[in-house]
Amino acid sequence: MVVFPELSLTGYELGAPAVDPGDERLVPIVDACAAAGAVALVGAPTSDADGEHISVLAVDGDGARLLYRKMWLSAAEAERFAPGPSPSVLTVDGWRLGVAICKDTGVVDHADATAACGMDVYVAGVLDSADDATIQGARARRISERHGVWVVVASFAGSTGGGYERTAARSRIWAPDGTLLASAGLGTGRIARATLVRTPTRPGGRRRGTG
Repeated sequence: MVVFPELSLTGYELGAPAVDPGDERLVPIVDACAAAGAVALVGAPTSDADGEHISVLAVDGDGARLLYRKMWLSAAEAERFAPGPSPSVLTVDGWRLGVAICKDTGVVDHADATAACGMDVYVAGVLDSADDATIQGARARRISERHGVWVVVASFAGSTGGGYERTAARSRIWAPDGTLLASAGLGTGRIARATLVRTPTRPGGRRRGTG
């Protein structure tokens, strides 16, 4: 599983055209996933009958599909985009991955609703400024400890639209007890990597794990 930041395909350009999951420009990602036996979660603006959304596409060797639409929007985002209607959980090799985009992670109800769908891992693509870098860790630890799940945060690195000249970067992965397992650096192209292993279920049905 490879996770990319919020709006990774276009950058944080709120006027960028919507991306269709069938767009032929996604073929290199499809081919890469086919060669690696991987699933990639990429960020893009999308459009459907319910309006335009900030979304996550799930890409594998068979193609791309719309997976999740961001539920909690900033004021600037809400000028164009509509909020998504519901949480989304993707199952990969028996692991249930709850999906989030940036501001979603700061809303307790979002993680609670996603956990109610059943999840082993909370996966978020985010974009924050360098000045807000500590927010990501605080939110991730709250979610991991509250729900007993791994938390994966793919954090935008480098500059992008919307006035983000310096971004938080440092994609990271946390264990269910809030322990930091892996962290990428500040530069672009850096990767945080961990292997998740199932361990006995703790009381209440939540799993502990190691990286």
